[in-house]
Amino acid sequence: MKKILLLLFCLILFPICINSLYSQTNQDSEDPRFIIHTVDLKQQNLRFYWKSNDGVNIGNHEKLKKYLENKSQKLIFATNGGMYMKDGSPQGLFIENGIVKIPLDTLKKDYGNFYLEPNGVFYVTKDNKGVVCKTENFKLSKNIVYATQSGPMLVIDNKIHPVFKKDSKHLHIRNGIGILSNGDLLFAMSKGLITLYDFAEFFKNNGCKNALYFDGFVSRTYLPSKNWKQLDGNFGVIIAEIEEMN
Repeated sequence: MKKILLLLFCLILFPICINSLYSQTNQDSEDPRFIIHTVDLKQQNLRFYWKSNDGVNIGNHEKLKKYLENKSQKLIFATNGGMYMKDGSPQGLFIENGIVKIPLDTLKKDYGNFYLEPNGVFYVTKDNKGVVCKTENFKLSKNIVYATQSGPMLVIDNKIHPVFKKDSKHLHIRNGIGILSNGDLLFAMSKGLITLYDFAEFFKNNGCKNALYFDGFVSRTYLPSKNWKQLDGNFGVIIAEIEEMN
C-alpha cells in the first residue's frame, strides 16, 4: 500500500515539477508578441556602443555590423539601448568601457517617458553581473563597465509601474530589458503595438523583479538567429552581443 501511495505521489508531483521547470526556462519563448533574446554575461560578450573610433555616431545596426566586421567581429544581436537627443547623444547616463561619457540625469520634469518617475539605469559590471535599478538607487562605481539610463521603469521590485493602466489607449512598438531570476538578461521588443502595462507584465510574468523601458516607435532589433534583421534607424546607444571571428 505504501508503495502504491508513493507511486501516486510521484505521478502527481512529476508533471508539476516539469511544468515549473518549463515555465522558468521556456516561458519567454512562448509569447509570439515579442522578439526575445537572453544573455548570460558569463558566456556571451555584451557591449554598448555610441560612436565609432573616429567619433562619429554609429546610429543603427547596419552601420554597427559593418563597423564590427572591419574589426573581425560578428554582430549576433543588437537593440537600441535608451533614448537620445536630437544630435544622437544619449539622454541620461552613458558609461562605455568604464568611462562616463554622459552624466546621470537627475532632473525632475513633468513630460516624456524618460522622466516618468521612477526612471532607471541598466548597467553591467566587471564581474559579469547585469543590474536594473531605479535612478535614485544608482551608485557610480569603478566596477561598472557599461551603463545606460532610460525610463520609465517597467517593473519595480516585482511590481508593475503604478502609473501604467491595463486599458490604456497608448499603443506603440516598445523595447526594454529585464533581469531574470537566474541573473541572465532578458531583452524584448514587441513585434506590434502594445501598452506599457502589457509590456511590463511580460517581464514580470517571466520572473523579472526589475525591468526598464528603452524606447518606443523608433525601436529596432537585429537577431538573425530568429530571422529578425532590422538594420535601419537612427538612434543613440546600441547594446550588442558580439563574437570574435576567426
